[in-house]
Amino acid sequence: MTRRKTRCACLSVLLCLAAAAPLIAAEAVRPLSLRESIDSALERSVLVHASQEGVRGAEAHQREAFTGFLPRFSTSYSYTRYNRDPYLAFPGIPPAIPPATLTVGTKDNYTWIVEARQPLFSGGTILANYEASRTGTEIARFDEAAATQDLVLEVRTAYFSVLKAERILEVALQSLAQLQAHRDTARSFFEHGMIPRNDLLVAEVELANGRQFLLRADNGLEIARSRFNTLLRRPINTPVAIVDDMADRPYTKSIDDCIAAALERRPEIRAFALRREQAGSQVKAARGEYYPSVSLVGNYAKFGDTPGVSGSPFRDQESWYVMAVATWNFWEWGKTRHRVAAVTSRENQAADLLANIRDQVVFEVKSAFLRLHEAAKQIQVAATAIEQAEENFRISSERYREQVGTATDVIDAQTLLTRAKADRNTALGDFNINLARLERATGSSWRETH
Repeated sequence: MTRRKTRCACLSVLLCLAAAAPLIAAEAVRPLSLRESIDSALERSVLVHASQEGVRGAEAHQREAFTGFLPRFSTSYSYTRYNRDPYLAFPGIPPAIPPATLTVGTKDNYTWIVEARQPLFSGGTILANYEASRTGTEIARFDEAAATQDLVLEVRTAYFSVLKAERILEVALQSLAQLQAHRDTARSFFEHGMIPRNDLLVAEVELANGRQFLLRADNGLEIARSRFNTLLRRPINTPVAIVDDMADRPYTKSIDDCIAAALERRPEIRAFALRREQAGSQVKAARGEYYPSVSLVGNYAKFGDTPGVSGSPFRDQESWYVMAVATWNFWEWGKTRHRVAAVTSRENQAADLLANIRDQVVFEVKSAFLRLHEAAKQIQVAATAIEQAEENFRISSERYREQVGTATDVIDAQTLLTRAKADRNTALGDFNINLARLERATGSSWRETH
């Protein structure tokens, strides 16, 4: 009796575990929303992290350039040993004063120097270099924004591609089930001698085509999920479950509004505009080399014949001086002129690249706008086509069962229905993907628009 109770208890535990397994699996693959997917991708992306490192590097370079305005301090400690004590040979004044050798120093000489140098004028080079580095920091921030927007677009595209592939797979499964039912009906009719063998073969062939369609749909879904996992930097075979929020949302902005927003907001345009400004600062820095540089120098030195630099009988222990130094490289065989010409060319190049990126942005906006509205119209057309195809398939199936229609009519109706459903899901997915592309083309932040 006890053994039977034990077996019943074990069986109850196993049944509970079996019942809880789906709940555990569901918890393990909790569906991700689009916002959660984007947040996860932004948190883990190495490209976004690289752009953030670029910002930190540019900020450090800006701080480095600022030090050019500040005084510089340096120190040195030296030791010099002569082969003998420095001396001065005195020829004497015969006959009253005989010749003599006078010692004027020591063999061992230790010197410690501290110097401060403050730039006073550099022809604008220091200021121009600082402005260029500060502009470089702003460029790095816009590059980070562009990298973030690119990743958001890729995640949205992958997200809706998964949803589109899932819906197409569902259509393929429904189509396969209908083709299987038609094949079974055709086989029954053939076995009762109601249709020729050719009709059964046609049904078998279409069923095989349906299996191929299902295989392609399943493979497309697997590829879409792999891309999604790659963007989120998860193991590529991680199960993917996402919230199905694919919808046909009306877009009311005009093309002119979209282009105006893109020209104002796109981080690439603003980055190229800053690159042109940065090149102008570099031209100023190069032209500053035409002028002399003026610095104020303060020097403090200690001397001695011992490492403690505590003086010697021949020299004071310490000395100091302050001086103004002007340095002017007035002839370097055209070096400065050539450098100015080089950075001026880069400035002109930056202006041309800015004009080019503006043209590209306008084209991207126009293309995304047209594709978005094309997909919206396709959704409406496909919805009407589905209604008509479903009615056509129903009538064809009824006629076939009543033996007043042909197998070809059923197959054609099924093909039309499958195509209409696939077209609608494709158009719905393309609409959401093109909406993401249009918002990226206009430079809109996803968090601001959703």
